[in-house]
Amino acid sequence: MVVAILLTLARPKEMRVAPAWTLPAVEVVLLAVLIVRDPGRIDKRSSFLRGVSITVVALLVLDALLATVRLVAALIHGGSMTNSPEALLAAGGIVWLSNLLAFALLYWELDAGGAANRAHRMPKYLDLAFTQQLSPEVARPGWRPRFADYLYLALTTSTAFSPTDVMPLALWAKLAMGLQSMISLAVVGLVVARAVNVFT
Repeated sequence: MVVAILLTLARPKEMRVAPAWTLPAVEVVLLAVLIVRDPGRIDKRSSFLRGVSITVVALLVLDALLATVRLVAALIHGGSMTNSPEALLAAGGIVWLSNLLAFALLYWELDAGGAANRAHRMPKYLDLAFTQQLSPEVARPGWRPRFADYLYLALTTSTAFSPTDVMPLALWAKLAMGLQSMISLAVVGLVVARAVNVFT
C-alpha cells in the first residue's frame, strides 16, 4: 500500500487529476483507521474494516485507471513528456507499476471474501483458482494464497495479457483480469511505440 501511495507522488504532473498530496493524504487516513482498528494481523472479520479496505483499494484502482487515461491522452494529443523518451518511459513505467499494484491489492481484497475471511476458512467455491487449489497434491496441507501470490497474478496478467497459472472463475475476477490486460497492453504498446518514434 505504501509503495502504491509513493508511486502516486512520483507521477509527472500531467498524469495527476488532483494536487499530488490529495490521494496519498486520503489513503494514509484510511490506512491509519485500518491499523488502529486491527493493529495485529489482518484477522478481524468486521464489515466496517472490510468496507474501509475496499474503499482504500478502490481509490488506488480508480487513481491508476485515471492516470492511464491521462497517459494515453498525452500520447495522442502530445505533451511535454512525450518529446523525451526517458521521461515518457519513466511515466509509462510508473503508470504500469501503479496498475499492477492496484490490481494485486484488488485481487487480494476481493478473493474469497478478503484476507481476514481466508484466514478463517476458504470457501467451497473459488473466485480465483490457484494451481495449489486445483492440484492439492502439489501443495503443503492447509495452503492459502498470500499477498505475494496475488502480486504474481497481477504481474503475469500485466505481462502475458491473459491468465497463466491462476484461473478466474467468478465474473468479477474475469472482468478485473480482462481490464488489467487491456490497460497493460495499451500502456506498453503506446508508450513503446511513441518512445521508438521519438528516438527515430
